[in-house]
Amino acid sequence: MTTTNPDIVSAVPTRLLIGGQWRDATETATMPVEDPSTGSTLCDVADASPADAMTALDAAVAAQESWAAHPPRQRSEILYRGYRALLDRQDELARLMTLEMGKPLAESKGEVAYAAEFLRWFSEEAVRIDGGYATAPDGKSRFLVMRRPVGPCLLITPWNFPMAMGARKIGPAIAAGCTMVIKPAPQTPLSMLALAEILQEAGLPDGVLNVVTTSRAGEVVEPLLRDPRTRKLSFTGSTAVGRILLEQSAQNVIRTSMELGGNAPFIVFDDADLDRAVEGAMQAKMRNIGEACTAANRLYVHASVASEFTARLTARMSELRVGRGVDDGVQVGPLIDEAGRSKVQRLVDDAVARGAKVEVGGAPLPGPGYFYPPTVLTGVATDAEMHHNEIFGPVAPVTTFETEDEVVTAANATPFGLVSYVYTRDLDRALRLSEALETGMLGINQGIVSTPAAPFGGVKQSGLGREGGRVGIEEFLEITYVNIGLG
Repeated sequence: MTTTNPDIVSAVPTRLLIGGQWRDATETATMPVEDPSTGSTLCDVADASPADAMTALDAAVAAQESWAAHPPRQRSEILYRGYRALLDRQDELARLMTLEMGKPLAESKGEVAYAAEFLRWFSEEAVRIDGGYATAPDGKSRFLVMRRPVGPCLLITPWNFPMAMGARKIGPAIAAGCTMVIKPAPQTPLSMLALAEILQEAGLPDGVLNVVTTSRAGEVVEPLLRDPRTRKLSFTGSTAVGRILLEQSAQNVIRTSMELGGNAPFIVFDDADLDRAVEGAMQAKMRNIGEACTAANRLYVHASVASEFTARLTARMSELRVGRGVDDGVQVGPLIDEAGRSKVQRLVDDAVARGAKVEVGGAPLPGPGYFYPPTVLTGVATDAEMHHNEIFGPVAPVTTFETEDEVVTAANATPFGLVSYVYTRDLDRALRLSEALETGMLGINQGIVSTPAAPFGGVKQSGLGREGGRVGIEEFLEITYVNIGLG
């Protein structure tokens, strides 16, 4: 395997950030970071041990008291400087992200801007942490309600949005006055390391943000959760891993936020504006090459418009240009690794074996790199495995329905409930479905729902808590109630 080391990669720190210092891992262990479009190694980064992680926790604990006492306005200004720096360096950060994750440059630029907006949003929330004062019903005492930082946090982020998911957790933690140990995904550590360096330059004090990159997630994370000094866990990833982390968090009753798997239904009714529905399907399915928990995983289309909708969707999908994300005009990059591509193919093969028809795509593209073409399947049986598991790839499975009750039942027939999409012109129907669908988020005639200004999160096995919006900072705050008796 060849090694590629562009200037943008060589400029990023590749060591652990602990207590404000960039340092090697124990015994100078390293791990490779791969370019999924070529299979080549971009660089090697520090591969932390459990001992390194505990040292990072020591640093976070040591910094907690002084950071909690930091004036909110100063915390706000640090976040705002970080916001401006991300926008100023948007092009180089986007290229870095594309090299390590694969998504096209245009999408990477969008993610950098998205990450920056989380920093801006929480810079504004930092100075709006409020409390309460009330008279007791009997008039004999007064009630005070105060909010204070929960304390040292463990943040674990995924590879599919390597900068935005970090900013979505780091932003409210900084605003609330919490210190952090963050563990990025081993496939995409460079974006997080770059973000950490930017926040250092923005004035974040030593020890507030500690970055631990590792290939041994289970070994490194468990002792952090077993340590009673860790007071908060925020995790974005699979439901299977989330269950394990919840079990490990139970011993010390750690506050948890979990953004887990999805199985989003995308429902198109017979009265839908098909132009908008097809455009929304392209957004909901193909954002991030389909490697998103919010991706449309099951497309339910009313039988009366299914043929026209499928023809339009197939035409749009077949026009997309596949290639290296750093090349001009590319709209679909590689999947993250061979395991991810093999999973997509297994799901497609299973659907075809159960009677589905391939309208376009349906087979891996030759290497190097882990490319899979935009794919549309029709006649996908409801017992197909892809109806029950996240595809995490550019595959749109279309199933028809006849009645509203039928499609609501099908949409809810999953242990997940992160996001749903509905296309209809009928306001009454839209309101009915907003109450009937078991989902944490709902897009009505809208293919993208994620925004820093709104609460992001799911129900059922899609997670606990919310990120973003006004409630996002609450996940990092404890409430203290004081009862003052009057003589």
